[in-house]
Amino acid sequence: MTAFIARRLVLLPIVVIGTTLLIFALTQLLSPAMRASLFVQDPNQMRDLEAIIRKYGLDRPFYVQYWEWLKNVVRGDLGYSFVARQTVAEAIRSFFPTTLELSLFSFGLLLMVGIWLGTLSAVHKDRWIDHLSRTVSIVGTGLPTFVWGLVLLLLFYGMHPWFPPGRLSLEAYLYVTSDRFRSYTGLLTLDALLNGQLWIFWDALRHLVLPVLTLSYFTAAVLVRVMRSAMLETLRQDYVRTARAKGLPEPVVIRRHARRNALIPVITLASLILAGLLTGAVITETIYDLPGIGRWGAQAAQQLDIPGVAGFALFSAVLVVLGNLAADILYAFVDPRIRY
Repeated sequence: MTAFIARRLVLLPIVVIGTTLLIFALTQLLSPAMRASLFVQDPNQMRDLEAIIRKYGLDRPFYVQYWEWLKNVVRGDLGYSFVARQTVAEAIRSFFPTTLELSLFSFGLLLMVGIWLGTLSAVHKDRWIDHLSRTVSIVGTGLPTFVWGLVLLLLFYGMHPWFPPGRLSLEAYLYVTSDRFRSYTGLLTLDALLNGQLWIFWDALRHLVLPVLTLSYFTAAVLVRVMRSAMLETLRQDYVRTARAKGLPEPVVIRRHARRNALIPVITLASLILAGLLTGAVITETIYDLPGIGRWGAQAAQQLDIPGVAGFALFSAVLVVLGNLAADILYAFVDPRIRY
């Protein structure tokens, strides 16, 4: 197991370097003056673009430019985002906690619902629970995210103001931004508990309900269909029939023999879903007025904020690579044959 993880970790830097090479290669479509913004940490520096071009060799061969940019990336200098009005590194630190908090709540919910409902649907194939779960999953995959989000917002805020948009109410926001509140992680629910402020925890949780339901419904619907298909295939295998022939209780057959082997495709999909959530749910963050990293990335692209777009792309690519690494490691835990 250790050798398997070590091999994956050795490949990780190679993949990341290849990703940075691709992202920087795309910036070569821009003029040297536009690429100069990648090396700016203060908007005042843009007054002397020629000096930046000469300093970082933006009029020299590609490998020279890439090496200068890569050194800045390693130091955490990703340029200045004009959309966020701060450096790209500061923007990522500012916007990512909102997306992370939303992703953790959504991923936990959709994973539990997807695996449980997919398993239940496969075990009770062609019964009412199977038909119901398939109907719900088909509607979830076919319904656009923004439609589902707007419907929830209309029902639970427009008609009954139980779950408002935004991240906090005004009273809670004023308290959180005061000197009385200390931010440890940037995750408001966790920081509220660490500060002993339960009312802020419930306020932040109330604002997360609708975004979490919006994200979870669509992704859980996809997960249910994949889990059901994998479970149906696994239940036809000889080792499942053998386990039943030995007289093992049906719950044991399902949990230990069938579901565990059916989780391989689910792990693949779940890792991609988590990476997608962490890189920002643009539509959901926009609908519910959440200052997440996806919303910032979309605004940077709309306003041609080159450092912001490059930094967002690089950060997203690293998250996807780490998600694939986590999936590979989970494969080895679920199916020992993969280790060899």
